[in-house]
Amino acid sequence: MKTPLGHLGYCTNIHAGEHWADHFAALKQAVPELKKRLLPDAPFGLGLRLSNVASEELEQPENLIEFQHWLADNDCYVFTMNGFPYGGFHNTVVKDQVHAPDWTTTQRVDYTTRLFRILSVLLPVDELGNSIPGGVSTSPLSYRHWFEWGKEIARDAVFTQTTQHVLTVVAELIRLHRNTDRLMHLDLEPEPDGVIETSDEFIAWYTNYLLPMGIETLSESFGMTDEEAEAAICQHVRLCYDVCHFAVGYERPADVLAKMKEYGLRVGKIQISAALKAEFPLPGSPSTLAGREDVRQAFSRFNEPTYLHQVVARTYSGELLRFPDLPEALAAFDDTHAEWRSHFHVPIFVSDFGVLQSTQDDIVNTLNLLKNSPFTNQMEVETYTWEVLPEGLKLGIVDSIEREMNWVLNAVKE
Repeated sequence: MKTPLGHLGYCTNIHAGEHWADHFAALKQAVPELKKRLLPDAPFGLGLRLSNVASEELEQPENLIEFQHWLADNDCYVFTMNGFPYGGFHNTVVKDQVHAPDWTTTQRVDYTTRLFRILSVLLPVDELGNSIPGGVSTSPLSYRHWFEWGKEIARDAVFTQTTQHVLTVVAELIRLHRNTDRLMHLDLEPEPDGVIETSDEFIAWYTNYLLPMGIETLSESFGMTDEEAEAAICQHVRLCYDVCHFAVGYERPADVLAKMKEYGLRVGKIQISAALKAEFPLPGSPSTLAGREDVRQAFSRFNEPTYLHQVVARTYSGELLRFPDLPEALAAFDDTHAEWRSHFHVPIFVSDFGVLQSTQDDIVNTLNLLKNSPFTNQMEVETYTWEVLPEGLKLGIVDSIEREMNWVLNAVKE
């Protein structure tokens, strides 16, 4: 939907089903009712998530035409897609396999390119008849614990191979832009324990690998000057600002966006999401020790077996300790830990979970920065954990999405 800050939709990875028929059925069940409640008189935006199998099925002409007609009949449109999870994402153990196949493989290239072909057909036109730009978010290249990450030679090999594959997609985006007038961008999504985890790592990869390799590749393939090639790369490869992920790493929105501006890099979209956090009482007396254990136990109730819930602990000395999942953090907890933040996409309209809180304030700060100095016009609500939330937090899917969207709409208007 169009808001004063740009296009807003919800990511359909909230819906189970890895085949297109199942996913389409879920959309038919949820979206018309949501639109009626939220935006009955204007177009309703969607952030479409497709597994690899579903993308192959949707690209079949008869399915794609049927979906286009359904979107038109229901006054809906797709302006962004989530291309991070390639395979099963619900009712299965996902964990680190959410990164597989990664950007070292041609399967990831083929899948992402297919998503862009689909998006090029689905993107709507504006009031002047021009296609609106669209993006596909993707993984942070790979999962760092699959490699000997402490060795520079291993890191260089991973960055070189994955960047070559990203540039294959960039070349296709240039061709699509020239042939269809559809401007689309690949939005890399830093995540805890990803090969790209922080804003500094995104910028380092961009400046040390993507730009130098890309300028050479695009100059050879398209006869571009160095300046033209750099401009094309910056147009077609952007940052997916997942608020939850940056909050887990204690990165302030203003700091991240200032760095991006300094280097002339762009944000493709904001994924509006919240993580869990809590500060621990200072160790000392028996009562504060009990309070610290209460917080630890509260985190343990979010320890479920489907998704990775990485934890970043801040110590009293200011050091950040990174744990690949909640069980490791729970086992390593000691008196040096001052605060925990955990990668668990909790409902964004809830700020307190008993002794735990959400990083909802980071969403508010990000949206305020967007109001004051626009850096993207695409926003996507991404809460996909409804099935694995503790029972007291569960609602029906339609009611849950409605509350998420209404919270954002109110925040945008304020």
